[in-house]
Amino acid sequence: MIRNALLAFLLVATIDPTSALAATKELVLIKTTRLIDMRAGTLLSDQAILIEGEKIVEIGPSALVSRHASGRAKVLDLSGLTVLPGLIDCHAHVLGNLKDLSAFAPLRMSSPQATLWGLHNLQTWLNHGFTSLRDAGESDLAYGQLALRDSIRMGLIKGPRMVSAGNFISVTGGHGDADVLAPDQALARRPNLTDSVDDVSAAVRHEIKYGADWIKLVATGGISDPMSDFNVQELSEAQMRAAVEVAHRAHKSVMAHAEGADGIKAAVRAGVDSIEHGTMLDEEGAALMEKKRTWLVPTLSVIQRYAAIGDSSGLDPVALEKSRTILTYQSDAFHRALQHHLRIAFGLDDDPDFLPREFSALVKGGLKPIEALEAATSHAAELLGLSAEIGTIEAGKSADIIAVSGDPTKDISSMESVVFVMKGGEIFRQPPPPALTP
Repeated sequence: MIRNALLAFLLVATIDPTSALAATKELVLIKTTRLIDMRAGTLLSDQAILIEGEKIVEIGPSALVSRHASGRAKVLDLSGLTVLPGLIDCHAHVLGNLKDLSAFAPLRMSSPQATLWGLHNLQTWLNHGFTSLRDAGESDLAYGQLALRDSIRMGLIKGPRMVSAGNFISVTGGHGDADVLAPDQALARRPNLTDSVDDVSAAVRHEIKYGADWIKLVATGGISDPMSDFNVQELSEAQMRAAVEVAHRAHKSVMAHAEGADGIKAAVRAGVDSIEHGTMLDEEGAALMEKKRTWLVPTLSVIQRYAAIGDSSGLDPVALEKSRTILTYQSDAFHRALQHHLRIAFGLDDDPDFLPREFSALVKGGLKPIEALEAATSHAAELLGLSAEIGTIEAGKSADIIAVSGDPTKDISSMESVVFVMKGGEIFRQPPPPALTP
């Protein structure tokens, strides 16, 4: 009899390898007091979510869904908590020791060591409820971030779902030039540096060749390096237009680091898909972004933190001064973005220990709490082209689900209290058990 059952199992698996596996998928029923519907921007009460394997199969009133799953599902009771979709960080840098802010940090660490740090860092994103992220580029010729992305997809390691840029496409001496050494100690020229329209296509193709999902252009100077000026446009509009044409032809999207107003406008005219930072966005640039429906990933809190931490941070003194100066432009620029109804997605651009601060910064900057949550869920998923899979809690989507103490639609600081994290049906964090009473 046992032999016949085994033969039957093998026969089913041979005919349809998914059917035998599907029969073993665990059913999980999550009950919750409060659930945020990100499509409607509303808070629903007394809801339940039925999960089979990696996917959500049903969501609705607790009594109805529980009846459908009666006796068949493992029950997770998240009563008293607020449940929402897994969060998405659209501007992450995962490699290396993210607490070392020195411009020389990448030069002091091998790619293997930086990648192992990246694996460690990814657990912090997960712990804060971020089940997906977009790596916004690294200075790593071995592409450690792509190795992490692929290893997560293959199931070799645990981490957030990742899409990633490769190396930064930059001019020589620009914000994306990793060589901060003296001229007589200079590094060999790297393939991400491009100083003409003729050679930018090769730089983009190099990133695509090695597996980049996104192309990262450096449109202006930045903050953290000791060389560049954030007011100055670096890549020319013609270079960026050529880069966008090559990337889009290969079905890759393009993000542009852009602080200064001229570089923002040039990048938008060139057709990039998202502007990162946009800290000196002017009225003309905001109107242009609105017309072209260009996304903005504002990364507000990182500049605020840099401007306040002082000399002990490890930041170069030039970078500290740049942080303090550019911060004076941030509030007005973000208000212009809101006035022009720009599409905004959440991005940190900092050590993931500080992820909750970006929610507070977005709300302080003018977003409603529900809008800040949308920026990190449904809007972020749309920017990344993953709306069919993540960003909302709906039947058929991946079971990326988190829970927080409190109600973040009323008090955004509740995002500091993530107590439950599930990615693709796998639980990474659970609420502590209730204290025993004597």
